[in-house]
Amino acid sequence: MKRFWALGCIVVVWLIFSAPYFIKGTIPFPSDYLVTFFPPWNSEYGMPVKNNAMPDVITQIFPWKKLTIETWKNGQIPLWNPYSFSGTAHAANYQSAVFSPVNLLFFVFPFLSAWSLMVLLQPLVAAVGMYLFLRRFGRSQVGAVIASIAFMFCNFMTTWMAYGTLGWAIAFLPWALWATVVRARALLAISIAFSFLSGHFQISLYVLATIFAFILYLRKFNLLWYVLLGLLLASPQLFLGFDAYLSSTRSSGIGKIEVIPWQYLITIFAPDFFGNSVTRNDWFGHYAEWGSFVGVVPLLLGILALIKRSKDGRSFFIFLSIFSILLAFASPINDLIYALKLPVLSTSASSRIIVLFSLALSVLAAFGFDDWKSRKKSFVWFVIWGCVGLIVLWVFLLAGQAFPVDKLAIARRNSILPTAIAIVSLLFMLLGKVRKKFMREIVIVTLLILVVFDSLRFVIKWMPVGAREYMYPEVESMTFLKTHIGYDRVFGNIGNEAAGVFKLPIIEGYDAMYQGRYAEFINAAETGIAAHGGRSVVQFGKHGKFKTDVLKLLGVRYIYHRLSDGRNSWAFPFWEYQESGDMKIIFNDQKYQVFEFLKAYPRAFLASSYRVADDQNILGMLFDEDFDSRETLVLEEVPALEPSLGEGIAEITSYTPTSVTIQTKSDVAKLLFLSDVFDPGWHVRVDGKSAKIYRADYDFRAVALEAGKHTVQFYYFPRKLFFGLWQKD
Repeated sequence: MKRFWALGCIVVVWLIFSAPYFIKGTIPFPSDYLVTFFPPWNSEYGMPVKNNAMPDVITQIFPWKKLTIETWKNGQIPLWNPYSFSGTAHAANYQSAVFSPVNLLFFVFPFLSAWSLMVLLQPLVAAVGMYLFLRRFGRSQVGAVIASIAFMFCNFMTTWMAYGTLGWAIAFLPWALWATVVRARALLAISIAFSFLSGHFQISLYVLATIFAFILYLRKFNLLWYVLLGLLLASPQLFLGFDAYLSSTRSSGIGKIEVIPWQYLITIFAPDFFGNSVTRNDWFGHYAEWGSFVGVVPLLLGILALIKRSKDGRSFFIFLSIFSILLAFASPINDLIYALKLPVLSTSASSRIIVLFSLALSVLAAFGFDDWKSRKKSFVWFVIWGCVGLIVLWVFLLAGQAFPVDKLAIARRNSILPTAIAIVSLLFMLLGKVRKKFMREIVIVTLLILVVFDSLRFVIKWMPVGAREYMYPEVESMTFLKTHIGYDRVFGNIGNEAAGVFKLPIIEGYDAMYQGRYAEFINAAETGIAAHGGRSVVQFGKHGKFKTDVLKLLGVRYIYHRLSDGRNSWAFPFWEYQESGDMKIIFNDQKYQVFEFLKAYPRAFLASSYRVADDQNILGMLFDEDFDSRETLVLEEVPALEPSLGEGIAEITSYTPTSVTIQTKSDVAKLLFLSDVFDPGWHVRVDGKSAKIYRADYDFRAVALEAGKHTVQFYYFPRKLFFGLWQKD
């Protein structure tokens, strides 16, 4: 039993943290934030919100996971998302984690239970991997437990846990370290692959770099082949993500983002020194992005580990901690990363490498504990210097005037508990030098209790506890849209948090990997000129000069309007269309109205002519007031068939995330237009035979059809999914 008490301790700590979800049936999800701040629910509900610092979980991660699992269960690979951006790559956006092994949970448990386990298991998996690694790396059981608890609830793991992506990406790093030490080749490859399939490429890149450096440090060069094997196992995700990155606006968005200022380093001791998003008193910095807290006791032990010079492996983690600090904080090395314009690293938040500092400090805490336990020299000097540091801090807090009075009060209040823990820890560590076994055991138990208390109070304060009944509840207006939308699109006061969950196709979207060309088209609605898209968001200008042309072409038949928005500047001017008879109200309750735009084109239609133009002239031609976009398409090349005037119909008979089937009938040759985004991964068969998809009207699809009846089947299958970067789509 003595061999398993340590792992049992880790599991017990995890169960205490997870108790609200297992006992009360709540969800680790900010559902109170969802229904209080996001339409359409914010007009139905109103309640206090615990944590409003994770909107992306609501607007991206949960809707994407729902689409992913439903598509898998329908027997298709979730490669495409038809509900945002008039269609966008889904698996390629990386954070959808389409190929993550964790998705298997959703095939065993109901969706909300699987979601909860997906979120909650991250720290447990990370902690067990850390413990196994440190034990094999020569650390004591207690030291390994302290380090494992420190890492499982470190600042990064805590603040990103609800996403169910970044935490998994880093959770496999300790397992890969363990596999490296014990030469478990298969486990090493699997750990790397699982990290890259978990939904956050940047974090997985840090994992890869750390393992590569660790292998070189240990001189186990033959293991590099298994690192490569891990990358090959994850290659479908990597290839798809690479393609999406190149076509997105993110690839050209070089610039310093989330560089941590040095004064924020104090939060490694007092995480709420500058306030906390949960208590609404944070006033400086980005709590989720910048924090490096691992606990006060592990911090002290980590510092203690720096004193001893030893060839026991700690030097690697000392270097790792220093290097990650220099990359995360304002420094010449950080400047160099952006100057070199390195892909991914130069376009992402530099602060996220701080997770490697937290991991390294946690590992050093295990070394520090073993040093304390075995030190024969007096421990007095370490205690003295620790107390001096605390005195300096409190002199600054009590006598300093660096912050406004109210901000200084926040720092003082939130430094009391860390100071108390530090003082108690130092005194007990000093007391532990007494040469009596029972006294040492009391000190060790006390230190463990302090570590557990400090970590649990930190993570429980942050993590959301959501009621199941507030998980995307149906409201009457959403139910109406869902039953009437058909294959048309909707625009208005609605985002992916509603559209993605209720399967309502919209023309806007929020995704770092969306297609940049589509944003240029949407932005052109303002002035008729293609404009570069934003970093992650596409928003349609409600008052653009060519808004009507875009709405018609994209088949936006429904306008969703909140009554309280009235006729304010942020509302879509539906009244202008009512006056001209182009729009009528078809739903009305006390909160929302739904209007039907009568001039919207069908999502698929047959055109009788075309014009050929290059990128610079397509939009000017398309938005010309004399141009009939219903009958004429703007192509970039001459089609295989010459279309003609004449009768013809096109009807969508099947529509899934990765395939669209359209039945057509015409007396003459026609061009079939589908107002879904053009992507090289889309292919088409006409009556079972492969055909060519033309890019039409700047960023959409067209197929040339002979006269007669045809079955046109679009299907999405990027060749790079299996054949790699050298294969053309």
